[in-house]
Amino acid sequence: MVRLRLTRMGAKKKPFYRIVAADSRSPRDGRFIEKLGHYNPMTQPFQLTVDLDRVDYWLAQGAQPSPTVARLIERVRGGSTDDTPAQA
Repeated sequence: MVRLRLTRMGAKKKPFYRIVAADSRSPRDGRFIEKLGHYNPMTQPFQLTVDLDRVDYWLAQGAQPSPTVARLIERVRGGSTDDTPAQA
């Protein structure tokens, strides 16, 4: 099954994340199918970019977003200008 999830990038204590479509069996920072965007929580305000056309494509194909990615996608769709990430 395909999952939409975050993969960690960046240096020690300076993370940023890619939003990717990956096989659910592959490791968090392992092989992925397609890069869909990025998220940098270290900047103020945080940076978030998502290719919604490709996200919609993967969701139509049956991909399941992780809870964090689902919140980030909702934030992009809702156009929230708040500078803190959504909490669970």
